[in-house]
Amino acid sequence: MNTEMLAMILAGGQGTRLGKLTKNIAKPAVPFGGRYRIIDFTLSNCTNSGIKNVGVVTQYQPLALNNHIGNGASWGLDGINSDVTILQPYSSSDGEKWFQGTAHAIYQNISYIDQTNPQYVLVLSGDHIYKMNYETMLEEHKDNNASLTVAVIEVPIKEASRFGIMNTDENDRIIEFDEKPDEPKNNLASMGIYIFNWGRLRDVLLNSYSKDGQMIDFGKHVIPSYLEAGENVYAYRFSGYWKDVGTIDSLWEASMEFIDLENELDMKDKSWRMFSKNTISPPHYITETASINNSLIVDGCYIAGAVSDSILSTDVQVKEGSTIENSVIMPGATIGKNVTIKNAIIGENAIIGDHAVVYNEEEIEVVGYSEVIGVQIDED
Repeated sequence: MNTEMLAMILAGGQGTRLGKLTKNIAKPAVPFGGRYRIIDFTLSNCTNSGIKNVGVVTQYQPLALNNHIGNGASWGLDGINSDVTILQPYSSSDGEKWFQGTAHAIYQNISYIDQTNPQYVLVLSGDHIYKMNYETMLEEHKDNNASLTVAVIEVPIKEASRFGIMNTDENDRIIEFDEKPDEPKNNLASMGIYIFNWGRLRDVLLNSYSKDGQMIDFGKHVIPSYLEAGENVYAYRFSGYWKDVGTIDSLWEASMEFIDLENELDMKDKSWRMFSKNTISPPHYITETASINNSLIVDGCYIAGAVSDSILSTDVQVKEGSTIENSVIMPGATIGKNVTIKNAIIGENAIIGDHAVVYNEEEIEVVGYSEVIGVQIDED
């Protein structure tokens, strides 16, 4: 088997900053936008970019993620010359098991990559919301005769210290990398998206792990080593919508932006569709007591209350007298009667009992996966 570029999606993160939402599932499997999961955006970008072979590296709580991806059919990755492969940690003769970092995860899967025999390896994160044509990035990588290309995006300078910052020359060749600098020299932040010449990266990783095993992380170890060795390392500037939804605030903000039909993601664009594995549910039902304003309502919902500026995912129930504002209700959640929910994220299959209040003036309130809040729900 031989392919020009293989995509490796790093999807094993625990996502501790998402708190209750990732207690039982990996961050890339967290629902987003009513009918998607976060990893759908990266997988769909691969499909739309013409990438036919994808490895998904998992680790933390992978069951929901594995079930969601399946054989890749939802993204057209189940053909004769296309596939998606779930890659989980395994014990080896040297005792290695858990992936210790991003580069170590690639090293542990060298045998899989060699089977595909790519010229280039595209390393991606499974927990970002964005649209990107990776083929365009590859063309720039080739034009620059690069050994490594790093996708970057301009961020507000006041936030630059949160990111790995790429300092470049006038041709966008990276001359210095600062990991979360206190005083950043510019605002070109790494997006955690890399294209490597596979032969060179393979040699670097094998050489490291035959000696000291220091090449654990791309940002902390591999990129600095490439720069020190004088490799051709270039920045690829991305100017579209991109959101790292690794915190409760950023997940909620991205969800509120998603409600706007004119948002930069433009989900109506038929030339760059977002694909997902969706539950088959009946049409949503809106009772005569319901009122809905500026909200996204997905299949299977039953609504008898008031919903505004919110996202109701698949199979959500909202009983009579309840009010939901500026909130995200994830799949299968049940909201009882006379409930007030505002500025909140309600996890999958959560149950909010009658007369409960889910609202905090100081921060986004979160109800976890299958969590039960309040009294028993009255039957209709």
